Amino acid sequence: MIRFEQVSKQFPNGTFAVKSFDIEIKKGEFFVLIGPSGSGKTTTLKMINRLIELSKGWVWINGKKISDYDINELRWNIGYVLQQIALFPHMSIAENIAIVPELVNWDKEKIVARVDELLTMVGLDPKEYRNRKPSELSGGQQQRVGVIRALAADPEIILMDEPFSALDPFSREKLQDDMLEIQRKLKKTIVFVTHDMQEALKLGDRICLMNDGEIVQVGTPHEFLTNPVNDFVREFVGSRKLSIDLDELITAVTGEQALLADTKTISLSTPVDKVLEQLASFEQISVEENGKTIGIISRQNAMKVMSRYLREGGQSHE
Repeated sequence: MIRFEQVSKQFPNGTFAVKSFDIEIKKGEFFVLIGPSGSGKTTTLKMINRLIELSKGWVWINGKKISDYDINELRWNIGYVLQQIALFPHMSIAENIAIVPELVNWDKEKIVARVDELLTMVGLDPKEYRNRKPSELSGGQQQRVGVIRALAADPEIILMDEPFSALDPFSREKLQDDMLEIQRKLKKTIVFVTHDMQEALKLGDRICLMNDGEIVQVGTPHEFLTNPVNDFVREFVGSRKLSIDLDELITAVTGEQALLADTKTISLSTPVDKVLEQLASFEQISVEENGKTIGIISRQNAMKVMSRYLREGGQSHE
């Protein structure tokens, strides 16, 4: 879907922001770029939609070099969400969301339907919020609008540059959950920049940890937690033994969960490390005891539990 081939970015002062970056991001993948300040993660993100031009190498989207795309065509098919929400203050919420659909000449009825659909998706009643101005919304609500504005013209790719870092913890967690639900429904290719490892573990299908413009490790959240490649990764993850009981990962079965086609079944006696390995391939797992389903382990909930352990020092919760 998106392929970086020996990509480097050198600024006029001689500084390299990114060096020999090689990675392939799969279609429908939630791919997280993480690293300390100055690691090159935002520069890498901005090279995808040519907000920053690369110095060497190639970036490909769907087998075509980004330099061969018309710049407007490229950007119209890539949604972009920033930390600075950047809604137009003089425009209504509906008008903000409709900007790209109008640029690509969607008809008016289709635009109205799309705006209402997206507002409903993130829990904002269209009748109540459609005609409000951004100043009438909370920070979390504004960022929710920023996310769905990026989705408005149904782009294949969404780029998100630390979109939740300025929010309070409650709003941030709510938006992370919204993002996971949106991704479960829409299966977009998302490239997400953050400096927060807990956020990366919760959201990412795969994580790319960068330092000094180079890749240090790429892998699933499970691989980062159980197989860090060096001390830098261990320190960044806050590596510690995860003393998690399987019961903590299990949630009750709902009708919607039971209908998912990609559910794998395990027994209650399965070791936690084996469960986490399975979650690298399956979005959810059905847990059986004596031949009867007793609950579901979802990738989303497992990442929440592991993130909590990292945040709270790996202490067991009785």
